[in-house]
Amino acid sequence: MKHITRAALMLTAGLALAACDNSKRFDNDVALGGGAGANGAIVPGSANDPASPLYFQQSVGDRVLFAVDQHTLSDSSRAVLNAQAQWLMVNADYTAVIEGHADEQGTREYNLALGGRRANAVREYLITQGVSAARLRTVSYGKERPIEICSVESCYEKNRRAVTVLAAGAMS
Repeated sequence: MKHITRAALMLTAGLALAACDNSKRFDNDVALGGGAGANGAIVPGSANDPASPLYFQQSVGDRVLFAVDQHTLSDSSRAVLNAQAQWLMVNADYTAVIEGHADEQGTREYNLALGGRRANAVREYLITQGVSAARLRTVSYGKERPIEICSVESCYEKNRRAVTVLAAGAMS
């Protein structure tokens, strides 16, 4: 038993010492809070790289919200979709799957159909803005993938959405 305790103590001490000198850990790496490398350089794939999916998600916006039982696009939704279309036109190597979602109210069948109409509304709008239809696919999850689970309006409104999910390369 003494031998095991001594071995554990030695291992812990060794790990603690190994962690002490990490002074160069941020050199040539992503800086905290912005995704910029040394001297503010753009780090490929980070949130500050305008050609990255992370930038698309955080800066352009990957989702639009809908009113109850609706699939029509609001002015704020069209503004987000205009930015998405512009990004997709510049970054032609990406395809997108548009996910349609609904809140938990209503039947499974109704919400799958509503999610489909929401995803199609987004797809059709992106096509009118110049994005090739061949780069866009839709899927409906209805109420099956909520991001908020509770029976109040503040949760419902977050679940009534269409999300544009990027993928590199051609559609399969």
